[in-house]
Amino acid sequence: MNLLLLQPEDLGANTTTKQITLNDERAKHIRHVLRASAGDTLKIGLLNGLTGKAIITAITGTGVSLEFELRNPPPAKLPLTLILALPRPKMARRIIRAATELGAAEIILLNSYRVDKSYWQSPLVSDAALHKAMLEGLEQAGDTMLPTLRRATRFKPFVEDELPRLLANKIGLLAHPYSDQGPPQAIQQECVLAIGPEGGFIPYECEKLIATGMQSFSLGPRILKTETAVSTLIGRLFL
Repeated sequence: MNLLLLQPEDLGANTTTKQITLNDERAKHIRHVLRASAGDTLKIGLLNGLTGKAIITAITGTGVSLEFELRNPPPAKLPLTLILALPRPKMARRIIRAATELGAAEIILLNSYRVDKSYWQSPLVSDAALHKAMLEGLEQAGDTMLPTLRRATRFKPFVEDELPRLLANKIGLLAHPYSDQGPPQAIQQECVLAIGPEGGFIPYECEKLIATGMQSFSLGPRILKTETAVSTLIGRLFL
């Protein structure tokens, strides 16, 4: 945890408060992982709000009391909408967390021929599970702004009806392991990046995505797992 993330409900109705006592997992992390003491300073932030510093004023029982001030904006998001074919549930949480850490502004989980239907019903990709993963990504990155996360469970209606509007005034990139084009460098404009399932999108899906104006590219002859591809592509294109 590189940032102690406060929820709006932590502050209650009094949003001007500068003091708080935590008694949950965050307090346990401060006590047992950070091994902090009274007088220590922590980086703090309000979910979807500002960041700042907190001073530990007391550690008693299971509680940690803080005085804090929020003045600074969080790190800027990347100009990136990530379209991701729903990964295997055991991997999805880590991938969503990594995309959040790297600064994706929007994440769209897309159905695909190679996405098993059972994936969508897994508790590992429930709204609560993925929300928790994004919070962990924010805490790691020192960010407070949650990316927008939504699901597109029907491939064709999404590509035909929503994707053209999403691509307006943006560059569209389709990561495909069998493309003969190399990746662009240092994207400066808003971008929609589509990453398929293990093995890539099937030819029909690639054709539909390219028909909307997306440009297909490959990182080279090595075939990467989705988890590796997401971090590699975002780093290669934006960071």
